Amino acid sequence: MTVNDIDVATHRVALSFEDGVTRFVTCREDQTVADASYRQRINIPLDCRDGACGTCKAFCESGRYDGGTYIDDALSQDEADRGFVLPCSMRPRSDLVLQVASTSEVAKTRATTYAGTLVGLERLSRTTVEIAVEIPNRGELAFLPGQYVNIAVPGTDVSRSYSFSNAPHEERLTFLVKLTPGGAMSTYLDERAAVGDALSFTGPNGSFFLRETDRPVLLLAGGTGLAPVLSMVRTLSAASSERHVHLVYGVSTDEDLVALDQIERAAAGLANLTWDHCVADPDSTAANKGYVTSLFGPEHLHDGDVAIYLCGPPPMVEAVRTHVSQGG
Repeated sequence: MTVNDIDVATHRVALSFEDGVTRFVTCREDQTVADASYRQRINIPLDCRDGACGTCKAFCESGRYDGGTYIDDALSQDEADRGFVLPCSMRPRSDLVLQVASTSEVAKTRATTYAGTLVGLERLSRTTVEIAVEIPNRGELAFLPGQYVNIAVPGTDVSRSYSFSNAPHEERLTFLVKLTPGGAMSTYLDERAAVGDALSFTGPNGSFFLRETDRPVLLLAGGTGLAPVLSMVRTLSAASSERHVHLVYGVSTDEDLVALDQIERAAAGLANLTWDHCVADPDSTAANKGYVTSLFGPEHLHDGDVAIYLCGPPPMVEAVRTHVSQGG
């Protein structure tokens, strides 16, 4: 939030579109979200500007707002109670995250491309590399913890998707890359990459991001799926969050186990965070051999009143879903 010259507070509104693109606009408390969006060349679908049609109906993921005035045919009381809003009528009272029921193409906007420099290249293990990128216009890049960008692989015409592992407020952008034999990014990092290389990326994208509620949190990460989870933990830590958080990190083999020191440092600022890790390989030297499902139970599910964030390979995701559906 900022306050302008005439003491009208200004908030940041994240517009999350159906195609995964997220755009951010600044909106004054005396502006509607739709007006602010149009002023910043993001054309939210509208057939009116006074709460009469419901065309712009969106869902508010988080934040406080004044819903404004509208007719019941445009937005019912039941919908309003469940968090649906009309951007043409609502005015922010805090930062907001809105799910917009259209694609970014319909809204005549698109994810932004940023040009930067590779400033960090660290081999965390035989299978994982951490890269760090800096961009000159860092203040123009906003993202939600958990989101990703598409990084162009230098020397090729392809791009690969990687989640931020840093928190949104941190200057340096960091990503975890799993090395895959023959992979475009893996080959670049193995054979050609050097600090100082030019890198470009497009984003942010994704509907997987940390929601701002008071509910307990269960974070489940597999492999380099740890990156977005680290971003979430760092964000919670920076805010000195009092939410109860349990983090479980699982990998296949000992050599896949990375960034435990980063987890430890990020967790230090959260009094109510507990965490553990496991390795699936039965020959592992880790204290916990097995899968992430062995390291959380009913006490971490809070009778269903818990926000679960899960990022990892498909078999892990399916195993967790089955485990949770069976009551943990």
